[in-house]
Amino acid sequence: MQLTKFMLKRLGGLAIVLLVTSFLVFGLLYIAPGSPLSFILGPRGGTEEQIAKVTEQYHLDDPFMLRYVNWLGDVLSGNLGDSIVYRQPIADLFGPRIITTVALVALATVLIAVIGILLGTAAALKGGKFDSLVSTISTLGLSTPVFVIGVGLISVFSVGLGWFPTFGTGTGGWDTLYHLLLPAITLAVASTAYLVRITRASVLEEGSREHVQTATVRGLAPRLIIRRHVLRNAMVPITTVMGLTIATLIAGAVVVENVFALDGLGSLLVRAILQRDYSVVQAVILVLVLAFVVINTIVDLLYSVIDPRITLGSKA
Repeated sequence: MQLTKFMLKRLGGLAIVLLVTSFLVFGLLYIAPGSPLSFILGPRGGTEEQIAKVTEQYHLDDPFMLRYVNWLGDVLSGNLGDSIVYRQPIADLFGPRIITTVALVALATVLIAVIGILLGTAAALKGGKFDSLVSTISTLGLSTPVFVIGVGLISVFSVGLGWFPTFGTGTGGWDTLYHLLLPAITLAVASTAYLVRITRASVLEEGSREHVQTATVRGLAPRLIIRRHVLRNAMVPITTVMGLTIATLIAGAVVVENVFALDGLGSLLVRAILQRDYSVVQAVILVLVLAFVVINTIVDLLYSVIDPRITLGSKA
């Protein structure tokens, strides 16, 4: 019953967030200067009859609320609409692009979790020069913009050494993993550095707890103490950061996909904004917001798994 109540609350919150987000984005696109007519009719424009026909076909002269309500009704019925520029259903545009973005974010998440937790834990436990070195590297990773990291990696490992391709997603399987490795590293650098710092601080804090000192005095094996008493309790803030990080990666993928010329949701969103393709922009943002809320819901569920003392939906 508690889980059901929690999920119902989250579903209600998700519906409100999606509604408010869609209204704001639709309104901002409506008042922004420019028109999709130039992309539909070409750089030379068209005759008055052609302009009138296209305007009527896509309801470009309808009042704002009427266009929004009609669009919202289509979405609720499972129809995301048609792209004005590509002239095909938006659902067809999403297929392969979602796979690319999900694969990129998933690979970056694995890199962040493995490297961030291992380095942060090692820095906290070893201390000394190793701790200072890890802290310095993490500071550099946090302070360097994503596009700078991407351009630097391409210059060194793609153009200079020729180890990785400079663009594209490959032909599938291991080839796709090979093509996405450099973009995933680019996407993961800043988040890994942040997770290293959070993990280090959490492990140091848990290591100074009384129950850890008691376990040490009792003569328990250091590995057992670290695994059961330090890392498990430190996983709550680490899990929180991981959830926020994954959600942030979805937005950061927009920059990385453009740097590495990947045909994902991020690059589709940028093109749609430049081309005034309202329906595509709305659909992509709704998908991103939905992913953000779902990820944070999963993180909340993991809290009770990591620490049974935490109650679902509790404020404490």
